[in-house]
Amino acid sequence: MNQQNPTNLTVEQAEKILKEYSCTDIKPVESESEKVFLRQALKVITDLADYVNFGICAESTEEGFQALQKYLNGLGYNVSLDTQKTPEIPGSVYIKFNTNKQSYYLDSYTGNYRGVLVSCQSSAREDISGTYGHLPLDLFD
Repeated sequence: MNQQNPTNLTVEQAEKILKEYSCTDIKPVESESEKVFLRQALKVITDLADYVNFGICAESTEEGFQALQKYLNGLGYNVSLDTQKTPEIPGSVYIKFNTNKQSYYLDSYTGNYRGVLVSCQSSAREDISGTYGHLPLDLFD
């Protein structure tokens, strides 16, 4: 976990950006600059968290793990997912990944939502504990 904030966003500014995407309706990212600010805001909050849980809903196992790996890399987690022994699930999937345990859970998913939920956990800061999303699968492309 990297504690630096190269963007100079405050925690309050970062949370405001992320909360715009934390609703029941999916808010599209409409420009590259909006994507940059969203990535920066997420980085500010996740850097302050003790650990993070990712919930990925994707069209396929491959798409889900690709998105998860890009989020992990983009947020500075040095995790290489070993999915060689993971069976391919036909159809859409849900992947939950815990950065503390560095483990994942994979299951089939019948819902229509596609994207990422990011749940931050912090014992020291209440303002950091929360769930953000619906975030796009391709945020870190």
